[in-house]
Amino acid sequence: MPSKTIGVDSPGLTVREAEAALRWWVEAGVDMALDEAPHDRFVERPAPQPKFAPVAPLRPAAPIAHAAAAPDDARRSAAAIAAGAQNLDELRDLLEKFDGCGLKATATRLVFSDGAPDARIMLVGEGPGADEDRIGRPFVGRAGQLLDRMLASIELDRSKVYIANVVPWRPPGNRTPTPQETTICLPFIRRQIELVAPKFLVCLGASAAQTLLGLKEGITRTRGQWYDYALGEATIKALPMLHPAYLLRQPAQKRAAWRDLRTLSRAVREVG
Repeated sequence: MPSKTIGVDSPGLTVREAEAALRWWVEAGVDMALDEAPHDRFVERPAPQPKFAPVAPLRPAAPIAHAAAAPDDARRSAAAIAAGAQNLDELRDLLEKFDGCGLKATATRLVFSDGAPDARIMLVGEGPGADEDRIGRPFVGRAGQLLDRMLASIELDRSKVYIANVVPWRPPGNRTPTPQETTICLPFIRRQIELVAPKFLVCLGASAAQTLLGLKEGITRTRGQWYDYALGEATIKALPMLHPAYLLRQPAQKRAAWRDLRTLSRAVREVG
């Protein structure tokens, strides 16, 4: 009996031969017939798609409309503005409009001064605290109350002195002003001292003493000693003292503060 054939394209291929061919293709990995004509699947394979969509390139951030000036520009601007003030009221107004110090953006209000503008004694602290920021006057919190008692011990009060700070805006969290912040504000406090023209300058705390007098040592080594402060073509006497806030933390140092107050009182009496 003649063998049967299969497939129109394979004349003369017996069933046994066809089975053998099929087994060969299966063993070679071909287990499915998709089309009668052969195809190069590598050529037809679509390009692999990324797992994630490509991210569009970031656009450069738009400039902030009210960004603070660069420190050097702010310092030069402060010097030019402060020099133009002819009196304390003008200086205060100019400070209110000055945007070169970043502390202004976080403070509630400007803390300019307290006391008598024509006083012979000017006291300068570091910067306002929370109470000063709320009320708008320097030294009105616990440290200010202690300062009032210290002044009263040598027969002085706020009507006989003038009080200000190196930095007129409260630093966030009552932190110490940065060197950049004090440098920017320095022309304003210097002009404030010039306009008051006191006979004696009292620097309360290390920051005020180092900023205004250029001292490098700490306040415990410089307190109670007289230094010269250039005021135009003249000089005035400057006395570093312990800050009242420091005395609240270190009450044992009040004895040293009392000695410094007596030093100031003697100098004031000698001038008459």
